[in-house]
Amino acid sequence: KAGLLAMLAAWMLRVPLRIHTFTGQVWVTKTGFKRFLLKQIDCLMASLTTHNLVDSPSQRQFLLDEKVMFPNKSIVFAHGSISGVDIDRFKPDQEAKSDIRQQLNVSIDTTIFLFIGRLTRDKGVLDLAIAFNSIIAGDAHLFFVGPDEQNMQVEIKHLVGNPGEYMHFIGHTDKPESYMAAADVLCLPSYREGFGTVVIEAAATGVPAIASRIYGITDAVVDGKTGLLHEPHDVNAIKSCMQNMMNNRALRLKLGEQARVRAVKEFDSKAMTQEWVNFYRENIH
Repeated sequence: KAGLLAMLAAWMLRVPLRIHTFTGQVWVTKTGFKRFLLKQIDCLMASLTTHNLVDSPSQRQFLLDEKVMFPNKSIVFAHGSISGVDIDRFKPDQEAKSDIRQQLNVSIDTTIFLFIGRLTRDKGVLDLAIAFNSIIAGDAHLFFVGPDEQNMQVEIKHLVGNPGEYMHFIGHTDKPESYMAAADVLCLPSYREGFGTVVIEAAATGVPAIASRIYGITDAVVDGKTGLLHEPHDVNAIKSCMQNMMNNRALRLKLGEQARVRAVKEFDSKAMTQEWVNFYRENIH
């Protein structure tokens, strides 16, 4: 609503520079008239702008294919994302790893799978819980970190029964980097994402990802190099990826090392900030 109203007002007043940023489309998982209406709103906003900023190359291509915007008005900064990742904040931290594991009574040798973000259906958290429940063992735990916006904790317990000590619901945190440092694998089985900033933040801490093979995420994860991708909604594929990561420590560490190298090289927030500065310098007269 904010984007639509702002663009309408700016267009009516002939504001010379009108910028909208696309960070994912809510209509992707909708059907019928609701999908049509929400998509048309995006089309209208894109037509009213002078520049459309998109936070990943694959999302830009999707929007071009869907005829939401035109190539000459759409821009992706660097390799994608909006702000990159603060590599001074998100980094390997053995002290934080030890502290978090002690707080939650999880041994240093236990494999921790981490979901961090809003707990909603579209994030695939129910698929993740079901997949994890089928591989529960003493050497694996799953952390859900983030606000529960759709009462997912109750639904998860209804689906899998009492997960006992192996599944932890942390709630909101202002220290996501500590939980990333404590984890071994980030999980993002989302149905829609503009990019997946949480993936490169975890990567900067040396944590590989298991994530959906959808536009946006495919720019954040290089399959087989910085993590493992699976088809969205595919519980068995998620389970297979989790088992692979849990049983193959060497693979897990290799993917994590490569993920950190890529995050530092391609997604440093300092470089992304400079992209924004350059953009405004070139376009404000």
